[in-house]
Amino acid sequence: MTDDILRIANCSGFYGDRLSAAREMVEGGPIDVLTGDYLAELTMMILFKDRMKNPDAGFARTFLRQMEEVLGTCIDRKIKVVVNAGGLNPAGLAAELEKLAVRLGIKATIAHVAGDDLLAQLPALQQRGVELRHLDKGIPLSSLQEQVVTANAYLGAWGIVEALRRGADVVICPRVTDAALAIGPAAWKFNWARDDWDRLAAGIVAGHIIECGAQCTGGNYSFFKEVPGIEHIGFPIAEMHRDGSFVITKHPGTGGLVSVGTITAQLLYEIQGPRYLNPDATARFDSIRLEQ
Repeated sequence: MTDDILRIANCSGFYGDRLSAAREMVEGGPIDVLTGDYLAELTMMILFKDRMKNPDAGFARTFLRQMEEVLGTCIDRKIKVVVNAGGLNPAGLAAELEKLAVRLGIKATIAHVAGDDLLAQLPALQQRGVELRHLDKGIPLSSLQEQVVTANAYLGAWGIVEALRRGADVVICPRVTDAALAIGPAAWKFNWARDDWDRLAAGIVAGHIIECGAQCTGGNYSFFKEVPGIEHIGFPIAEMHRDGSFVITKHPGTGGLVSVGTITAQLLYEIQGPRYLNPDATARFDSIRLEQ
């Protein structure tokens, strides 16, 4: 880690992504932060069903298998780990990781973020006039006949920042925004303020690009015949600078492609328009400039 560059690597775009990606990112070249996105709306349902069978479950179990391979190396190299694998039970995953570290003889400071679970607050929120309308259909939640099984607010980056400031080696998050996994380490490293809007917005863009793993290195590219080595595609790295600018790259010798085309394809993925809303800032996607 240099004073002016923070190398944030991604090793997971979804629950069930390539297990070996964590080891590949840690061993394939220098990185400062290892991130992983494990959550989607369907995943929250899967984790809910897991927790119905076992109250101590509710997190992405594959994360523990990945940490068994790389936790020691991350501690030795001072690589921070920031993931949302906590799902519905971040405290439970933190406890399991503590047990794993003890078994491996590794001394690690493990933190978890909480506060996203609003399920118990839904009646009170609706009584106060928060209708929680469906984004597309406009139907209030009170009209739903079925049981609500999970209710999670998208948290921003500042819980991650605080955990890193307190010396955490691993930060396990629940339902935070995908981009928060990159914004948090960058804001911590460069001491960005909560109203550093331009830098935070740049962090949102970087986080949005790498959040889905290998999608930005050619896995989500319509012109896939142009992507070399796509059968074992490399995962992305965002080299963040203090001013918010960044370079997207990947480890040398890996499959895939990082180009204006592949990055543009990912930038346009799962957005609602030119203004990308986020709890930390709103990123103006019509102001982004890309160059090879």
